[in-house]
Amino acid sequence: FGAMRLPFDDEKTSIELLRRGVELGINYIDTAPGYGDGQSEILVGKAVADIRDKVYLSTKNPLNDNTAEGWWSRLNQSLERMNVDRIDFYQVVHGINWKAWEENFSKTGGGLEAAYKAKEQGIIGHICISFHDTCENLIRLIDTGVFEGVTLQYNLLDQSNEKGMAHAAAAGMGVVVMGPVGGGRLGTPTEQILKLLPGEVRSSAEIALRFVFSNPNVTCAISGMNTMEMIEENVRIASRTESLTAEELDHMAAMLEENKRLKELYCTGCNYCMPCPNGVNIPENFKYMNYHRVYGLTEYASRYYQKLGTEGWWVPGKQAGDCIECGECETKCPQKIPIIKQLKETHKALGGCDS
Repeated sequence: FGAMRLPFDDEKTSIELLRRGVELGINYIDTAPGYGDGQSEILVGKAVADIRDKVYLSTKNPLNDNTAEGWWSRLNQSLERMNVDRIDFYQVVHGINWKAWEENFSKTGGGLEAAYKAKEQGIIGHICISFHDTCENLIRLIDTGVFEGVTLQYNLLDQSNEKGMAHAAAAGMGVVVMGPVGGGRLGTPTEQILKLLPGEVRSSAEIALRFVFSNPNVTCAISGMNTMEMIEENVRIASRTESLTAEELDHMAAMLEENKRLKELYCTGCNYCMPCPNGVNIPENFKYMNYHRVYGLTEYASRYYQKLGTEGWWVPGKQAGDCIECGECETKCPQKIPIIKQLKETHKALGGCDS
């Protein structure tokens, strides 16, 4: 149960949702201090107060500084919010990357020393990380031998961590998949997504979850759920004992390969075009265009496209509509893509622009 999407303004419903999930057999709940500005941890704590022995709790430590004292302070805040004395799977860095590991967390007097002490004292059960970086750096972090588990992105639309997942599993680490339904992208039953799996399926969420569960390197999947219907459906899918058949996997692989071919006609995401002199995030714009063009996820793509360049949005860079047509990107593109023309198409398709 991913507790990031709970209805934070409705405590009663949030607790009912969490408890219903546990009642149906969910036994891993993932939260973080930043979810709902701390409300998620509070609600999770209230929901499991009398059933603590039935669930594994996971939360995260944001890397706000590079001191052991700061790390301890944030751990203690999470313990207080959830009203617990132990966190089973502690993501000792929320969203680690190699730079944060090398220049911050692993330094003498930093968070790593504190994490070892917390485990030694039984306050945390396992030293884990949540991860947002390249697959190559994931493998480097695994090879430090420090971590017992990793929470990372993996779904039908984003398989970039697959090699790292296999490496983690071979090293004896737990692999927890976040965003198995693509952060909601795969919850929309578009015609293109439904074609991925042969035979009768009830929803595109079923395709997405079964794809994740078919990977033998996946230990656990966490899905953000905020309605009883979502919980019931996800549990039903997760409770299926049969994996995808070889035929289904072959069909899905062929469809995904075709989708990859279509996407790469547009952009491979190599980033050679960057940086843009005017700050346009060209690969990110084209990624949203591919969600629209290849997968039919137009509403999702448009919503996130329009967040680009807005104050406080976590993805850097501007929208395609901010292109000044200098042409610098086109001289650097190894595929010779007409970037200016395609940025105009992206803005027209996703920005609500008529020209």
